[in-house]
Amino acid sequence: MACIYITDIEAAINFWRDKKPSPDGVTLAPEIRALAEVYALMIYYKESEAAENGFPAKAYAAWLEWYHTTVDAPCIAICSTSQGDPECKGCGRTFEEVQNWTHMTPVEKRHTWHRITMLGTAWRFNKYAERAAEKN
Repeated sequence: MACIYITDIEAAINFWRDKKPSPDGVTLAPEIRALAEVYALMIYYKESEAAENGFPAKAYAAWLEWYHTTVDAPCIAICSTSQGDPECKGCGRTFEEVQNWTHMTPVEKRHTWHRITMLGTAWRFNKYAERAAEKN
């Protein structure tokens, strides 16, 4: 099942804090309130991920708007899956993820991003870090 990670919710909250700062230091924008409710429950129940299915609609819409500001694909134009590797040395995605990337949902893509970032072994994180789009 696809899930949204707490780190992405934190990033989305910070995105909205920058985009719609509190006018008085107390009042929160509706997008921040929606995400904060999910975040608070995750903290309370000590969860690091929330299922996409059943995610509150307003929080999902706020998360999705943040998602659209992120880099889509981790590709650094060094794809070893085209040479038969089951996992790309360049970006860390599996052959299936590379092939189906354009058909994956935003939550599925963020799941892949989370996995490859946590592993940190793909060349985009070390040998060829300068090629990563988010570094520019």
